[in-house]
Amino acid sequence: MSLSVRRDGAATWITLDRPDALNALDGPVKEALAGALGEAAGDPGVRAVALTGAGRAFCVGQDLREFEEDYREGRAPDFAAELDRHYEPICRLLAEMPKPTVAVVNGVAAGAGVSLALACDLRVASSTSRWRLAFSGIGLVPDAGSTWHLPRLVGLSRAMEMALLGDWVDADQALAFGLVNRVWPAEDLQREAEAALAALAAGPTLAFGRTKALFRDHLGTGLAGALAGEAEAQVASGQTKDHLEGVTAFLEKRPPNFQGA
Repeated sequence: MSLSVRRDGAATWITLDRPDALNALDGPVKEALAGALGEAAGDPGVRAVALTGAGRAFCVGQDLREFEEDYREGRAPDFAAELDRHYEPICRLLAEMPKPTVAVVNGVAAGAGVSLALACDLRVASSTSRWRLAFSGIGLVPDAGSTWHLPRLVGLSRAMEMALLGDWVDADQALAFGLVNRVWPAEDLQREAEAALAALAAGPTLAFGRTKALFRDHLGTGLAGALAGEAEAQVASGQTKDHLEGVTAFLEKRPPNFQGA
């Protein structure tokens, strides 16, 4: 198996499972990942999704050996078709599914592996993790959404630094840059990440989904458009059972028991 999926309550954990290849992305992995994400997105019983890697890497990006025949014959692969077929649906599912997605970065993230992490709503990382865009080292540009996500997370200057200089970014730098949300010691990562996913999965899923959409949609919207979008989403959120439960729990001075409905 090149990818494993497990349920932990209302959270789904998707693990890239090619540890000997540092979880590089070949055809079967990309197909399996898109399928697993699609299933999680469409399953109302799944209320949060984690993406992580097996072994000592999160993901080192595209497995160039997949295109070895093209390169040995002196031609580049059909990048447009590859991005359209595999990377666009994967990154859009991570970014746009109406439930929280979390990259649990257990080790090295490079190339398109960084892009996958960037497409998630949150990134939590091991203290031993390292990040590198790596595209410039093979004469390519960052892709799979990283030119959209990265400047919005770390600012234009930092994004340029990572893309043009290609230096490794360690966990502490990643946290300082705003590239990751939390860094935990390697031995605590799994436990802490599982607790975080459980908390997200127990949250108001419909409100989380609308929040994701608002933040992303409003990055290119003026204030008036943002206010209108918020009002529309708030009316819909106000009709949910989770809203009534949240207010009732507040008035009764107890923790809410959200059902994602």
